[in-house]
Parts: sequence; C-alpha cells; structure tokens
Amino acid sequence: MPALNVEFSERELEDLRQIAKERGTSMKALVREAAAADIARHRALQEGAEAFRRFFAAHADEFAAAFPDDEPFTKREGA
Repeated sequence: MPALNVEFSERELEDLRQIAKERGTSMKALVREAAAADIARHRALQEGAEAFRRFFAAHADEFAAAFPDDEPFTKREGA
C-alpha cells in the first residue's frame, strides 16, 4: 500500500498523541480517519455542486422569469 510521510509541528504532534490516546486508537489510524473523512466531505460537496448545476440548468428559464433583474444585462437586452 502506498504511504505518505507528513510533517507536524511539535504542538500538532502532541495534540495528535493526546487525541489518539483519548480515543484509544493509534496516531496512524487517527490521521487516516481524518483524511478519509475530508475526502468523503470533498466528494459530497463536489457531487452536491454538480447536482445543483444540473438542476439550475434544467430550470434556467424558470429562474430567469422569476428573477428577471438578476439576469445578465446582455440577456435582458436580447443581445
């Protein structure tokens, strides 16, 4: 399995040790879980943004009719 060496400040390292101890886990597991959670959050945000873009594109005319003052100037002028 690929590995990654990560550098931490002394304070960060001590905080990680304390958190791992409190949770009854290893520092390696703690850091890995944190990274996995961030990856999952990032993917969810990307998927949510894409779903919003698809929804907005599918309903663009409805949004334009409901909020005509928010349409780009060129579109309002028919240019």
